[in-house]
Amino acid sequence: MKLTDAQRDYFRKLSKEKGYRSRSAYKLIQLNKSYHILKPGHNVVDIGCAPGGWLQVAKNEVGHYGKVVGVDIKKVLPIEGVVILQGDIEDPKAVMSIIKILDRKANTILSDLSPNLSGIWDIDHAKQISLSMSSLNISKEMLSKAGIAIFKVFEGELLNEFKREVATYFDKVLLTKPSASRQQSSELYMICFGFVGN
Repeated sequence: MKLTDAQRDYFRKLSKEKGYRSRSAYKLIQLNKSYHILKPGHNVVDIGCAPGGWLQVAKNEVGHYGKVVGVDIKKVLPIEGVVILQGDIEDPKAVMSIIKILDRKANTILSDLSPNLSGIWDIDHAKQISLSMSSLNISKEMLSKAGIAIFKVFEGELLNEFKREVATYFDKVLLTKPSASRQQSSELYMICFGFVGN
């Protein structure tokens, strides 16, 4: 089913009414409803968190006893109860800072990363998968045993290779598209359960 302009406007309007910073918050809400990714008391890291919609959803779900840390190269406005770091995810110092803040490893890693699109599909797809590979590498350092990760991915020739790589570190890997995503877009979400470690 294609997402119509009316449906897009619906999610945009709904996010505004509910105080979410982005329409994409509803992607995570729908993914969480289907797969129970976020639980009370959990530690969550959101890689590439701007503008903060996923951080808001994560904080609502983990509650007072959970910790949510976001990192992005862009400046992100503060969110109560959330730690936001400005930095490059490929900088080892950023990873060390997150681990220090959490005190223990993360239960869930979220990655909704997208490159600046050039309009040249092969290049955009390769850049996006490269970003997701960086998120996977960070997840290997920060994720607790049996943890969950979500990676946004673009459909294309590199996707199966990336999925095979991810599957060596997780018990179960699924590809899905929430209804809040534009159905004509090539974005999918890779839901990865049961981190087995390096």
